[in-house]
Amino acid sequence: MDILSLIGLALAGCAVLVGAVLKGAGVQSLMSAAAFMIVVVGTVAAICVQTPLHVMRQALRILPWVFRPPTVARAELIKKMVEWSNTARKQGLLGLEPLIDREPDEFVRKGLQLVVDGNEPDAIRSVLEVDLNAREQADTRAAKVFEGMGVYAPTLGIIGAVLGLMAVMQNLADPSKLGQGIAAAFVATVYGIGLANLFFLPVASKLKLAIQSQSEAREMIIEGMISIAQGENPRSIESKLQGYLH
Repeated sequence: MDILSLIGLALAGCAVLVGAVLKGAGVQSLMSAAAFMIVVVGTVAAICVQTPLHVMRQALRILPWVFRPPTVARAELIKKMVEWSNTARKQGLLGLEPLIDREPDEFVRKGLQLVVDGNEPDAIRSVLEVDLNAREQADTRAAKVFEGMGVYAPTLGIIGAVLGLMAVMQNLADPSKLGQGIAAAFVATVYGIGLANLFFLPVASKLKLAIQSQSEAREMIIEGMISIAQGENPRSIESKLQGYLH
């Protein structure tokens, strides 16, 4: 669990709500069904037009990474690869075959299978890098869904404010309604800018960091598999892979 994400969202909510109270506007002034429809529903509509269905599904799938990012126990994985290297030197590459099905990570299984099959190091690198790049690009496209929502939300907030001011202009003959109407008009702007800067854009950035971390772990796996295939000394492999822990 990423406790900082939870703290950040809680602080974001407190900042807006407490700020509204301290400014004298009150929490009730932030409640607006019209602003919700224009900004939130409008933003979802815009991103649906922009995004292919499979990318949207992936975006929803990786959204929990904001709170529970996928983690790779790199130190434990390095230890495993050193053990695999020892096994390969003693029993040959085929000695690794029984270990393939024990690995929960699909990428690791694929790498081990390529090593066991006796592929050349360049071929192993090529296959695994294609897999790595494809996964990274798919996840990055999904993260950009929230980045796009962070772009659309403020603009829709402005649209909501303009529509609210248009309604105010229609009631100029009744001064008692002007103050309340103008205040309500700007609620949409608060929704748009607040959601963009306190949720959508931070979520996109957090997801990109998680994706980058996964890619770095997979790069480490690629280097380890190639080193095993080349029959490098286990101590040399361990020393090389330790650099990925920093």
